[in-house]
Amino acid sequence: MKQVSVKDITKKVRDLCISAACDLEPDVASAIRTALDKEESVLGREVLGQIVENFQIAGREHLPMCQDTGISVFFVEIGREVALDGSLEEAINEGVRQGYKEGYLRKSVCHPLKRVNTGDNTPAIIHTSIVEGGKVKIKIAPKGAGSENMSRLKMLKPALLRPIGTQNPDNDLNSLEQELLGKINDLGIGPMGFGGRTTALAVHIEASPCHIASLPVAVNIQCHAGRHKEIEI
Repeated sequence: MKQVSVKDITKKVRDLCISAACDLEPDVASAIRTALDKEESVLGREVLGQIVENFQIAGREHLPMCQDTGISVFFVEIGREVALDGSLEEAINEGVRQGYKEGYLRKSVCHPLKRVNTGDNTPAIIHTSIVEGGKVKIKIAPKGAGSENMSRLKMLKPALLRPIGTQNPDNDLNSLEQELLGKINDLGIGPMGFGGRTTALAVHIEASPCHIASLPVAVNIQCHAGRHKEIEI
């Protein structure tokens, strides 16, 4: 068995919280730069240029890309050969407390009824799965409440985190993704709603079997930052 200290997990989580807020992932940065090169609208190019400048400053000066540093969502894979010396949940939440305090990140978590801020951005949302091997993989995806508030869930009658631009392994879903991306960008909404052909950088669809009497469809809108980081221990 591989022994993993929860203190080490806390430290890694602390670092992930700060890095996710300040350092844009390369695939997202590349997609935005490509959109800037292709954008036809003058105002759209101006907005995209400001977005590029913003994430460059954030990375260079280690400042949050957005004032909304989100609620911390974690996806944790624990190998069967791993033995922890304490509570995983407590270790992650302590890492969030330290990261949001030491990184001067806005604390946005509150009680759902009392609407009182918890003061340290906890509790985090933690999804855990047991896998083969002797490693612990931790992914963080801070979720804000700007674009996410426009999400919709519809019950019709009969997301994995994928790098931007990767092809869906399901041919039918891949075709649907490309069709939707084209139609969305043809709407002319443009970056930040100022017009242009860059309304969406990508469309990713995940499908799962459902009950024969229902066909649920959820649409989640993610802002350009698409913050996520991961590490292995």
